[in-house]
Amino acid sequence: MSSVPDVAGIVDNSKELDRLRKDQEEVLISINKLHKKLQSTPEMVEKPGDNTLANLRVLYTRAKELSESEATISGQLISQLETLIPSGQPGQQRRRIEGTEPKKKRMKTDMDMPRHSQSIRNQLDALASLKGEQVAARVTQENAEKDEWFVVKVIHFDRETKEFEVLDEEPGDDEESGGQRKYKLPMSRIIPFPKRNDQPGAQEFPPGKQVLAVYPSTTALYKATVVQLLKRKNDDAGYVLEFDDDEEEDGSLPQRVVPFHRVVDLPEGHRQ
Repeated sequence: MSSVPDVAGIVDNSKELDRLRKDQEEVLISINKLHKKLQSTPEMVEKPGDNTLANLRVLYTRAKELSESEATISGQLISQLETLIPSGQPGQQRRRIEGTEPKKKRMKTDMDMPRHSQSIRNQLDALASLKGEQVAARVTQENAEKDEWFVVKVIHFDRETKEFEVLDEEPGDDEESGGQRKYKLPMSRIIPFPKRNDQPGAQEFPPGKQVLAVYPSTTALYKATVVQLLKRKNDDAGYVLEFDDDEEEDGSLPQRVVPFHRVVDLPEGHRQ
């Protein structure tokens, strides 16, 4: 009968462990939402009054606290179970003892890592997977009077520095080098294009929305305003866009059809 209180304690700790993991799931959902927001509009953190990073720090701290509590409860459960499990045969006991120390070290290493680290690794994996893909990139310096955006190809993503190495494959005629040009750019200056074969998952921009779009037959991106969303039966969707940086002979702004996978949201603070 002496084991009854221990069983009751195991049940209580199991409930507490379940509660902690549900809390962790809620925190991770909130973290992932902010990660997606950062990935789609990384330049927002430069906007005065933006508290995204502060909110992330609070969530990271909470995730760490929950992870530490989970480790504590898990340790208590292990101790409680060991008092109830009958001693095994000498050979079994010896193997368990010999494997205990390395296992404890592995567990401690895992517990020391914040639970959100998997989300960060997923984000870095997604950025690394852009290798070989074309993306929108701002190649001008932070203090430039205007923004210059081009379509470039990702050569490499450095997980340590969070920098992209990209290649401008078709520089303009005014480029002094006359050939292809490489840039190293931070995450905040890169915007992935929607996948050509993932129209249902792409963001739809309503009429009147300002966007950044590839001007037809060029690799340059210009600010444009959505006039109409075109959906065709063969899923070859696109937008009728009014480009702000050009004029027709009669002084009107030109309207062009641009495929959906060549249109991205206009970055905040865009200067062009």
